[in-house]
Order: sequence, then structure tokens, then C-alpha cells
Amino acid sequence: MQDEAAASLIPTLPPLVHNERVKLTAAAIDRLSTACVAAGFISPVVSMANGQIVISAFSLPIALSTMTWLLTALILHFAARRVLGKLRP
Repeated sequence: MQDEAAASLIPTLPPLVHNERVKLTAAAIDRLSTACVAAGFISPVVSMANGQIVISAFSLPIALSTMTWLLTALILHFAARRVLGKLRP
């Protein structure tokens, strides 16, 4: 009973305001996923292309790091898509 009373005191946002906040949150999460791709995939590739990192054979630590960054980016991207599912009509 108290939860209903407390919920009635909290003003509900108009759908337009709610949707804009949801889109802003989803965009922020997706930018984090883009940063993960840049940090974990693009940076090592550019470093190898410039000769700053010399790899003569398969490097397990670099491969694991890259896969971890890419997996994190993928999880964040799908989290952003899930947040967009909260849009109101």
C-alpha cells in the first residue's frame, strides 16, 4: 500500500521527455562501445602498422586483450539496444 502511495507522489514524465532521456542513455552506452573498439582493436592495429609494436608470431596476450575489448564493445552495444526497447509510444 505504501508503494502505491509513494508511486503516486512521483510525477510521471511525459512520453516525449522519457523517450529523449532513453535515447540519450542508449547513445552514451553506444559511445562507450565505440571507445572500446578504438582502444582494443584500432589502436593495436595502428601501432603494428606504424612499427611501434613488432609481432613476429601470434601473441596470445594481445589476442586475448583484443578479444576482451571487442566482446565488451559488443555487450555494451546490445545493452544500448536493450535500453532503446524502453521507448514509449
